[in-house]
Amino acid sequence: MRGATHARWTAVAVAVTLAATGCGGGGNGGGGGDGSGIVSSSWGDPQNPLEPANTNEVQGGKVLDMIFRGLKRYNPKTGAAEDALAEKIETDDSVNYRITVKDGWTFSNGEKVTAKSFVDAWNYGAHLDNNQKNAYFFGYIDGYDEVHPEEGDATARTLSGLKVTGERTFTVKLNQKFSTWPETLGYAAFAPLPTAFFEDHDSWLAKPVGNGPYQVDNYAKGSQMSLRTWNDYPGDDKAQNGGVDLKVYTDNNTAYTDLTAGNLDLVDDIPANQIKNAQSDLGDRYLNTPAGIIQTLSFPFYDKEWNTPDGAKLRTGISRAINREQITKTIFQNTRTPATDWTSPVLGEDGGYKAGLCGDACEYDPAEAKRLVEEGGGIPGGTMRLGYNADTGSHKEWVDAVCNSINNALGQDRACVGDPTGTFADFRNKIGERKMPGPFRAGWQMDYPLIQNFLQPLYYTDASSNDGEWSNEKFDKLVDDANAESDTAKAVEKFQQAEEVLRDEMGAIPLWYQNGSAGYSDRISNVELNPFSVPVYNEIKVG
Repeated sequence: MRGATHARWTAVAVAVTLAATGCGGGGNGGGGGDGSGIVSSSWGDPQNPLEPANTNEVQGGKVLDMIFRGLKRYNPKTGAAEDALAEKIETDDSVNYRITVKDGWTFSNGEKVTAKSFVDAWNYGAHLDNNQKNAYFFGYIDGYDEVHPEEGDATARTLSGLKVTGERTFTVKLNQKFSTWPETLGYAAFAPLPTAFFEDHDSWLAKPVGNGPYQVDNYAKGSQMSLRTWNDYPGDDKAQNGGVDLKVYTDNNTAYTDLTAGNLDLVDDIPANQIKNAQSDLGDRYLNTPAGIIQTLSFPFYDKEWNTPDGAKLRTGISRAINREQITKTIFQNTRTPATDWTSPVLGEDGGYKAGLCGDACEYDPAEAKRLVEEGGGIPGGTMRLGYNADTGSHKEWVDAVCNSINNALGQDRACVGDPTGTFADFRNKIGERKMPGPFRAGWQMDYPLIQNFLQPLYYTDASSNDGEWSNEKFDKLVDDANAESDTAKAVEKFQQAEEVLRDEMGAIPLWYQNGSAGYSDRISNVELNPFSVPVYNEIKVG
């Protein structure tokens, strides 16, 4: 899709100030197993205001998942898209959809949730003037080019493909066939909005009103957001606790220390240097579970030195020079799994994950790597500068390990060197300005659990997150055919055929799948991470 570059990159880290209010959590809110206890959890201030169509990073997404429910909701165990506010979503042609909203739902301020609540929200999210970072999610709906043109001003106020047909019914016309489009509707950008959002926008932003199991009680930027259970929530996934205090930390090592000291209930991002200790410190209160996240290396195909007739051999040779097994074991303590395709195991086989699809191209073989790199014309300029941001995560450690593996395999001291950029923002700016001198790290966390989401936004020609500008007509055609296929199994098969094209051309190098890691205190129970690596807050019990 066209539009703003996707920003739910796995390396986005907390860069905020811890207030002097302290981080006590062990006794906060009491709780004796009656559902009234308050959970304290580590968090980071959201990058953007908590508008559903303007939040595209994990910290803000956690809050939206607690205060909103859309037409669909992703099962916290399987990731499957299940009806939430959707009573019916019908289509005869995978282009024109008829949607019926369930009766009996309200926002926490008492306003009824109607079809108009969705249509107004989607029109707002799509429009260029509102500068919503998730606007491109509405790009499949007819009329998007008029409300959000690539250049110039918008020529329409609303999407022509959206029509309210009744209090609880509306229609959607897409600009292409997309048989699995309904399954994308659990993403937060598609949430409904109350009239207060439009009538008193500033007040709403100060204290967002939604229709989910929690309400925002108060928020002190840099310190804490307090959410409390909405007792009149009509859904069947009611909160099993009295609320959640999201406490801001600048350093997840500090959060981990508070957890082990009994001053915090939940940390959902165990520091890399503490992973080796977490099992002994926490026992079965340490979680290490698969998540819909993959790390890859992208190439600057806009640079002719990296886009040559024999480039596929060169890129495949680089892939074969990377010892994924060793790196995931020594650097990541097995919280990463070597990737053998371009999706994620959390999709399951029915959802499109195909173990081993990458084949030999992802297997470490120094001799074959050296042969392929030589046949591919060698490393451009003799040295490959592997780009990454230096301010977050443990990227330097694994980038150095990848380069050492490549150098050893090729028998060259400087075939690969790390190329750090100081901050994530500057790194993303360089990528967006197409100024990367060589391959660069790329992380992708799924927006919704479809194979389409791992392929089309990243590798389709001119897609929203195709940062390397890889382009292949055969790949595009197979993606189009898959989207038009009404049979899910056949659609998945076509997407996998497109993935095979990506493999044969090595449009990007898959490195590893990322696990979600978390630890929690003995004060709480029933703690799980969903397939997006986010705690299922509403199911946590206190006491």
